Order: sequence, then structure tokens, then C-alpha cells
Amino acid sequence: MRDSYMASDPAYQAWRRGERDRSADTDPGQRPWLQLMQETTARGVEVRRARVVSVPESDYIRFEHHLSDANVKAGEQIRWLPRRQASQLALPGNDFWLFDDSLTVFLHFAGDGELAPHDDEERTTDATVVQMCSTAFEAVWDIAVPHQDYHLS
Repeated sequence: MRDSYMASDPAYQAWRRGERDRSADTDPGQRPWLQLMQETTARGVEVRRARVVSVPESDYIRFEHHLSDANVKAGEQIRWLPRRQASQLALPGNDFWLFDDSLTVFLHFAGDGELAPHDDEERTTDATVVQMCSTAFEAVWDIAVPHQDYHLS
């Protein structure tokens, strides 16, 4: 739900320099996340990601959008929701991953978008928290735009 993450990421720095469509960004052999998505979705596991973004989009979000074609090709489902359309939704205060409706992993970032030192994630199986995150995610998913239909401003 942030408009910038880890500006120190070498892939982002390369993108900012105009280096686009690098094999390091799109080849599952060089980008472990893509390999994981291929393996995971090949087992029949559904992987969905929803991004709540400000419009006009930040450079970092433009970078994420650019890389998302490879994520989708690897099997991940991605949707985008302009932040203005999220005002009526109750959303957790931190980014999170939800696993099998039984585990939530919250990610903590510093103000500059880098992972917070010594406090980068928080795991919980608390049913109330997991349900809140599941409900929030589904509310975003229901109104968000599929990646292939989302056009940057």
C-alpha cells in the first residue's frame, strides 16, 4: 500500500537509469520470485496480489507495474486499485501477506520505504487478525483492476 519501496534495490536503480526489459528482471532463472511463482502455481496454488496506489503513480509504482508482466506470466494474479477508490475500505495499517486464511505476515517499512531495521516482519495466526486481513484483501480485490487492464496515468 506504499508508493515507494526500497529505493536502494539495484533493479529499481537500473530501471531509473532507463535499463528496461533486462533478463535479470524477467527470467525465472535469475529472479527467484518468478521461479517460486511458477512452482507454486503449477501445484494449483492460487497467488493473488493487490496493490493500492496513488494516482498519478510514483516512479516506484511505475517500476512495479513494468515488472508485473513477468509476475503474471509466472502465474501470479495481480490487481491494482487507485487509492481514491479505497477510501470506503477498512485496511490494515501495514502491507501483509495472507497464507491459507490461517497466517498473516505483516511487513514493516521505514519512512523511506526501506525495510525497518530489526523489525521487518510480524507473523500472527490470531484468527481475528487473519480474518480482518482476509476481509480487507477481498474488498480490495473485488473492486481492483486486473493487471492487463490497468493503465498508468
